[in-house]
Amino acid sequence: MAKTLQDSKDVLVERAQRQMGDHFGDSGLTTRQKLALTCRIAFDGGHDSGLAGQISARGREPGTYLTQRLGLGFDEITEDNLLLVDEDLQVLEGEGMPNPANRFHSWIYRVREDVNCIIHTHSLHTAALAMLEVPLVVSQMDTTPLYDDCAFLKDWPGIPVGNEEGEIISAALGDKRAILLAHHGQLVTGGTIEEACTLAMLIERAARLQLLAMAAGTVQPLDPALAREAHDWTSTDRRNKANFAYYARRALRDHPDCVTGEVRL
Repeated sequence: MAKTLQDSKDVLVERAQRQMGDHFGDSGLTTRQKLALTCRIAFDGGHDSGLAGQISARGREPGTYLTQRLGLGFDEITEDNLLLVDEDLQVLEGEGMPNPANRFHSWIYRVREDVNCIIHTHSLHTAALAMLEVPLVVSQMDTTPLYDDCAFLKDWPGIPVGNEEGEIISAALGDKRAILLAHHGQLVTGGTIEEACTLAMLIERAARLQLLAMAAGTVQPLDPALAREAHDWTSTDRRNKANFAYYARRALRDHPDCVTGEVRL
């Protein structure tokens, strides 16, 4: 006989969070493996735009981070061809050069100690929305991790290879986890690679949903209290780990070359 049908939502939420804590832990993957998998996940998730875009994660030493080599697409990244660079984009480990546009990553890492991973891409639907100079509107349950958590930079500062762009983009991001860059694309951040990867997949879906809804009628807003509740419910570390594990398993089926050795998720 059922014993929980009279329980309040708060009680059920707490129980579910405890269960997720028991069932979803760290994957045991290295930072390099997670970053390489994220590149493949992003490629498969509609973030491919030739050589445009950068994905990075903090290194062990202060002022360093891992990123991909310029000249390789997201679908070519492996744990072995990632570069370790410093804030001046000097290569410390690996061969080749980073994308010069990585400079604004240095600025974000400097001002946001909570950020350990940055994903910037020109994904199709976020880029299309950015062309309209329209902020991201979160109005569907699945995309609520981005509710009131996506900034908007209306004025395009030009190519992001100068320090000016780093200052502008990091300031516009503020304390939010994501930002839509007008006439450019999107950027998401995370305290973990898993979190940033989850948000990258969501922001492209959210932009696509918004464009479809705008073409059909007027997007209706979510109730703010319920939207914030859903934001917090879907933004936990355990849920991000579960999401990433699923995306990674799917990527490994199609791209087993991106990591070395056997991986179980």
